[in-house]
Amino acid sequence: MNYTEDDLLPLSGLQHLAFCERQCALIHIEQAWAENLYTAEGRILHERAHNPDQISRRGIRVEYGMPLRSLRLGLIGKADVVEFHRSSAATGEKWVPFPVEYKRGRPKKADVDRIQLCAQAICLEEMLGVDVPAGALFYGKTRHRKDVIFKPALRSGTEQTAKRFHALIEAGETPKAVYGKHCDTCSLRDLCLPGTFEKGKSVERYLMDAARET
Repeated sequence: MNYTEDDLLPLSGLQHLAFCERQCALIHIEQAWAENLYTAEGRILHERAHNPDQISRRGIRVEYGMPLRSLRLGLIGKADVVEFHRSSAATGEKWVPFPVEYKRGRPKKADVDRIQLCAQAICLEEMLGVDVPAGALFYGKTRHRKDVIFKPALRSGTEQTAKRFHALIEAGETPKAVYGKHCDTCSLRDLCLPGTFEKGKSVERYLMDAARET
C-alpha cells in the first residue's frame, strides 16, 4: 500500500512518536510547541548542518537540507546532510547516499534517533532507486559521529513506527499523560503536565483545585 501526496506526514514525527506518543500528538494533532534550552541548541545545530559553506572530503559529494519523500511510508521531510560516497566498481553504483542526522545530545540506548535516520534512508532508496545500507548520527554533546547500519530489524521497526504515526493522526486523539524520566527534558512538559494526572486525578478535579488557588 502506498500513501497519496495528501496523506504525507512530517518525517520528524517518527522521532517524536518514538520518544513519546503524547508529545507526538501534542505537536502534530494539537499543534502545540514550546522551545527550551535543548530544542534551541538542537535548532542551532541543525542550522549549522545546513550551512553550504562546509568543505566536502575527497571522493564525497555533499547535499545540505535535501528534500525527502516516501509514498510507501507516507512521509515527507528534509535531511540535514546527505553524503554521496563514491562506490567500488563491484557495486555497479557510482555514488551511494549516506544520510547524516545531527542531534544536540548524546547517543541513546533506544532506537529513537536511529528510526528517524532509517526513514531518511528509505526515502532516499525510493526517490533514487538505489540501496542505502548505512548512515550516521552526529551528536553535539560528544562531538562524535556514530555510524548506523540499516539492518532488517531497524527497517521493520521504522515501518511499524510510520504506521503507528499515521494511525495516531487518523484517530485524532491525544493519549493521556503518564510521567516518565524522559519528561524532564521534554520542551512540552509545562503544556503536557505529566505529573498532574499520574495518581488518577481527573481534569475536572485539577481545574477545581487550580481555581481555588487563584
